[in-house]
Amino acid sequence: MTEAVQSAPGDRLQFWEERERRSLHVLPYVLLVVAVALDIASRGGLTGPALVDVAIAAASLVWMVAIELVQRRGGGPALQAAMFGVLIGLSAALVIRQPVYAFYSFTGYIWAFRTLSSTPRLRLIGLALVAMLSAIAQTGSGPYDSAGSIAMLAGVFLINAGVAGFFTWFAWVGQQQKDRRMRLITELTEANERLAESLKRNAELQEQLVASAREAGVGDERRRMAREIHDTLAQGLAGIITQLQAAERAGSGGGPGAKHLQAAVDLARESLSEARRSVEAMRPEPLDGARLPDAMQEVASRWSKLHGVPVAVTTTGTPRVMRPEIEVALLRTAQEALANVAKHAEASRVGLTLSYMEDLVTLDVRDDGVGFDIRPRYHARNGSSNGQSGGFGLAAMQQRVEGVAGTLQVESEPRAGTAISASVPAIPAGATA
Repeated sequence: MTEAVQSAPGDRLQFWEERERRSLHVLPYVLLVVAVALDIASRGGLTGPALVDVAIAAASLVWMVAIELVQRRGGGPALQAAMFGVLIGLSAALVIRQPVYAFYSFTGYIWAFRTLSSTPRLRLIGLALVAMLSAIAQTGSGPYDSAGSIAMLAGVFLINAGVAGFFTWFAWVGQQQKDRRMRLITELTEANERLAESLKRNAELQEQLVASAREAGVGDERRRMAREIHDTLAQGLAGIITQLQAAERAGSGGGPGAKHLQAAVDLARESLSEARRSVEAMRPEPLDGARLPDAMQEVASRWSKLHGVPVAVTTTGTPRVMRPEIEVALLRTAQEALANVAKHAEASRVGLTLSYMEDLVTLDVRDDGVGFDIRPRYHARNGSSNGQSGGFGLAAMQQRVEGVAGTLQVESEPRAGTAISASVPAIPAGATA
């Protein structure tokens, strides 16, 4: 147990302070017993005077116990000071009757600190009384009937008072340091508790941030996968269905291949429905970045050959390489817009314009098709659309363009065609957003 207590400097100090407190607690009783034994021995046994001394010593013992009980029960300073005075009186009687009780009277300093600690002036008076008591014991208890004996008593008193004052001052400084140390320990304990609480809150916040980041990452990946499915698989299946239907219409109605053509159409439709269900369950993102004007021309040419609708591609301004996500967003928007034209517009021509400006790159896709009433049908911000691309086309375009800090505008009226305009920041490749 001692080794455990002494494991740290602070613990060792506390250990020895506790030992000191216990020693000073029992010291008065031990010295009183020693003084009584010396008194009986010096008087040649329990004679009449020795019995009187023992009775006064017994009263002192009982009075010390009474002081301790009063202190434990929280007795006031006045009561403790009065009891200290009685104890000094009993000690004076013992010292006057038998100087050997000087061994015991010395413990009056201990009682002065214990009973008069709340009143500094009373403590000084108590220390002076104990010093006088010690001086009487040390000078032989009188009689002080001459100038020499009185001077000797005064000198011894001053020596005792000086020594007592010296040790009292050091004890006061030590107590101040102890009180300061206890305050610092209390403040450090409170600070550690607050720090622990802050660390706990920070850990909880970190867990929440990690969970949010994980959810955001999962959401981004789901959107990327959904967009990939929509932009590749779904559009490819839609093209296959269109071509199969055209082949079916061009062939003879009852030929041997008609059954296989119909099965292929049905299978493609089922696959397209499944792809669209996957898109609705997730949501999308990107592709690689070819040179944008060339990529636009290639996409438009391929689409025009597939659907037999001419597409005029125009590039204005000075083309320059943009950040990959900017070019991906514009290319995918063009693909989606052309897909919507093929499925819904019944257009005879399409115009695609890519404009490079100082701070913006814009894409305009216009057709002369049937158009639609945009007001009740297009609400891309809350995730719905015009219903023209499986419930996802215009919403996907808006999400993709806004994902690179751009804006998307759709203008359309029944029998007046449709115009889609996407504007994104012109951030060069290699630059930070």
